Amino acid sequence: MNQAAMANRQVVWLKAEAPSKPPPGLPCNGCGVCCAAAPCPLSRLLLGHRSGSCPALEWQAPRYRCGLLRTPRRHLRRLSGWTESWFRRLTRRYLAIGRGCDSLATTEEDR
Repeated sequence: MNQAAMANRQVVWLKAEAPSKPPPGLPCNGCGVCCAAAPCPLSRLLLGHRSGSCPALEWQAPRYRCGLLRTPRRHLRRLSGWTESWFRRLTRRYLAIGRGCDSLATTEEDR
């Protein structure tokens, strides 16, 4: 591997039980690769997180889940109970949940 390729590599650690990353366009399977590599725009906006793994990435065996979608009040303390279902609907739409994997990351297993 050349030096330019090495400079662009990023190592993220995920649970061995997590499913393998699907090819782009196939349904999300909860592999966690995209969220472990970088926070999504929603996490950047609401949680102020700019790099590294998303702080809202949650493990719920046998897959990773978006905490902003699954447990929004854990991450957004000011979110009132009556707005939680509304927030979940907007989050699902904003993140295009169910539309397919949009991560272009390549993966390899730890040896």
